[in-house]
Amino acid sequence: MFFLLASLLLAFPSTGTELPHLKFNGFLRFNYNYSDWKEGSKKRGGDFGYDLFKLGVAGSYKKILLDVDFRFYAKPSGGAMLKSGWIGYKFNARHQLQAGLTRVPFGIQPYGAHNYFFQIAYYLGLEDDSDMGIKYLYAGDRWEYAFAFFKNSEEELFGSDSETAGDRYSYDVAGRNKEVNQFNGQAFYKWGDETRQKIGASAEFGMLYNLDTEKNGTHYAFAVHHELYWKGLSLKTQISTYAMYPKNKPGESRDIVTMTAFNAPYEVAAKANIYSVSAGYTIPFSKGIVNSIQFYNDFGWMQKWDKSFHDSFQNVTGCLITAGPVLCYVDYAQGLHQPWFGPDWNAFGAGTGSNAWHARFNISLGYYF
Repeated sequence: MFFLLASLLLAFPSTGTELPHLKFNGFLRFNYNYSDWKEGSKKRGGDFGYDLFKLGVAGSYKKILLDVDFRFYAKPSGGAMLKSGWIGYKFNARHQLQAGLTRVPFGIQPYGAHNYFFQIAYYLGLEDDSDMGIKYLYAGDRWEYAFAFFKNSEEELFGSDSETAGDRYSYDVAGRNKEVNQFNGQAFYKWGDETRQKIGASAEFGMLYNLDTEKNGTHYAFAVHHELYWKGLSLKTQISTYAMYPKNKPGESRDIVTMTAFNAPYEVAAKANIYSVSAGYTIPFSKGIVNSIQFYNDFGWMQKWDKSFHDSFQNVTGCLITAGPVLCYVDYAQGLHQPWFGPDWNAFGAGTGSNAWHARFNISLGYYF
C-alpha cells in the first residue's frame, strides 16, 4: 500500500504552477431526546443539548484525491475522532483507488435507512463502517463494484496487548479480540430512468485476533439488497447474515463478542441474521423557507442464531425537514432488546433484560455547509 502511494506521488511531481484544490464542508448539530425508560428524562420533559460538530475536507491535485471527515462529539461519547479519511487516485471517471480509513463496501450505500439513527445493522458494525485499508471502486452506467482489503479497524494503540479503543464512530469488535486481515467485495446492477432500481450483493471475510490465546479466529458476513426510487418514493430492503468465531481462552463464551463505539462497549450475539425494510416519501415545496419534507418508516430485525437469546428489533417513524442548509430530523424510535432504545445495554447479546418495547422521541437540528 505504501509503495503504491509513493509511486503515485512520484508519477505526478509538483511543477510549481498547480496547487491542490480544497473544499471544506461540515455541520453543527443539536439534539433533543425524550427516553421513556429514563425516569430523569421523563420528569424533566426530555433534554436538549450539543450533538456534534463535523469538519470535512475534499481535495484534489491532478488525479490525486483527498477526503476527510473529522468529528467533535462530547467527551463522554468519545470526543474528537476521525470518522473517515483517505488518499485516493482517480484513474478516470469510472475507476478509483482509495487508501486509509475508508468506508467498508458492505450493504446499501451509503445508508440503509432514512432516519437519524440509521438501520439496526449500523449497531452491529455492518453499516456506515470505515476501516484501515485499501479499496478499488468502479462506477459504470449499469454496473458498480468494489473490492477492498482492510488490515484492521481504526487503530490508535500499537502495543502488543492493546485492546481496540472505544473513541470511534463505527462499531468494531473490541475487548480481547481485534478485527484483522479483512476482505470485502460488493457489486450493484442499476437500471431505469423514471423508476430507478438498484440490486446488489456484498461479501466480507476476515480474522479475529485474540490477545489472550494469540490465535486467529474468523468472521464473515453476506448480504443481498435492493433499492427502488420512483418520483418521491424511496424503498430500501436488505437481508444479511454474519457469524464470528473467536478463539477465546478456555472458559470464555464464544457465543457473544464485545463491540464498541462512542466509548460505550456492549455485548453482541456472535451469529445472527438481519432483515431491514426502509420506506420514505418526499414532498417538495415551492414556497416558503421549507424545501421538502421526507416522511419515512424504517424497520430492522436482528434474528440471533442462538435460540436461547431474544431477538432484537427497532422501528423508527419520522420525517426529515429541509430548509436550505438547515436539516431537522424528527424521529419516534422504538426498540425491543435494542440498547440505544431501552434500559438493557447488552441487549444485542442474550437480550434477557426487559421484554417490553421502549421508545425515544428525538429531534436533531443541524446547519450544514
